[in-house]
Amino acid sequence: MTEASALPRTRRRTIMAWALWDWGGSAYSAVVVTFVFAPYLTSAVAADKDAGAAQLGWTMGIAGALVAIVAPAAGTRADAGGHHRRWLAINTGLVVACVLCMFFIRDEPAFLWPGLVLLGAASIFYTLAEVSYNGLLTRIATPANTGRISGLGWGLGYLGGLAMLVFALFAFIRPEVGLFGAVDAGGLRYRIVAAASGAWFLLFALPIVFLAPRDRSAPTAPEAGARIRSRAGLGSWLESFRLVVERIVALWREDRPTLMFFAAAAVYRDGLTTIFSVAGVLAAGSYGFSASQVIYLGVAANLVAGLGCLASGWFDDRFGPRAVILTGLVCLIAGGLPIAFGDSQALFWVCAMWLCLFVGPVNASSRSYLARITPPERAGEDFGLYATTGRAVSFLGPTCFALFITLFGFQRAGALGIVLVLAAGLVLMRWVPRAGAR
Repeated sequence: MTEASALPRTRRRTIMAWALWDWGGSAYSAVVVTFVFAPYLTSAVAADKDAGAAQLGWTMGIAGALVAIVAPAAGTRADAGGHHRRWLAINTGLVVACVLCMFFIRDEPAFLWPGLVLLGAASIFYTLAEVSYNGLLTRIATPANTGRISGLGWGLGYLGGLAMLVFALFAFIRPEVGLFGAVDAGGLRYRIVAAASGAWFLLFALPIVFLAPRDRSAPTAPEAGARIRSRAGLGSWLESFRLVVERIVALWREDRPTLMFFAAAAVYRDGLTTIFSVAGVLAAGSYGFSASQVIYLGVAANLVAGLGCLASGWFDDRFGPRAVILTGLVCLIAGGLPIAFGDSQALFWVCAMWLCLFVGPVNASSRSYLARITPPERAGEDFGLYATTGRAVSFLGPTCFALFITLFGFQRAGALGIVLVLAAGLVLMRWVPRAGAR
């Protein structure tokens, strides 16, 4: 009997429900953040494409900075009180609300800032939801199957993004009149796609809201919970920040290689995230891709990234996760530079697919590295800090993207900002020892 078949049916349902949240959430990321709504804002709503792209970058940078302030303490509070399920439901609902409101963003310059605010707010709430989502993994998985369950979510995420993009393309973008009367006038077809992605996310997020393990009546960190509850209002949040600082200080004193890995991974993972978040913007604004072409790009990107992620497992086991990460970052930097200076769609296609081939493996091997160096009794805590530190610097990529556009005056220059973030992560990762060589 296999391990999967030996699992109780209720456990299997919970695991699938958990992974389906990633299926729905990745569809939101692909459609709203990357390939449809963000390019619609910068190319159709904004009066100037370059200025619109810069404003998008600044907006997402500000959202990332707010996440850096709030997410670590929010994660600590959820751990201390055992309220991951509750906060997952609340923050997912807020994401869906923001995305549904995007239906009202017409293709007129007056709607640019409302659209950017909705996009930034959705990004913040999605990140906070992810903190709780990742925290649930430690309650539905065992040390023997954590990697496979986490990989199931990752894989379904790519497939969910692919499925929603294909649906959007053939139901709303390509037909002269799409479903529900979707046409170009007023940007209606793109607004309907955004709203549809919100409904999609809601549909696939509901199972984990109902099937997730109930919030603990007795928190897993009673001492931390008591310290947080001993303060009121702002003092409670300050105590949460103090707990985060204490954990980081403990790592500095006792386990600096792990702390260095957290720092390196936080930087280069933000570069990876930014690649996907601005790909559609660059394709439409700098390389003249039509809306349909951007969707085709998104479909191919998710497919290539998924295949790259599946193939990288052998290299990870054979050469170690650190080697895969370093090699992948070098290849990503090499593939990102031509985008800043090229002008043909063929070049962009080649570079984009090259980048997608390595994004998945670097992410997957990062999780593999941490799993190999983390003691089982601290897996939940360290994976929580891994997620939190990654989001805490999520302003770096968008800010560098916007800064280079502002400095050089053309949109493609933003790719150099992303390359800079990846290079910084590569330098930091060089200081991280091999897993097992500690």
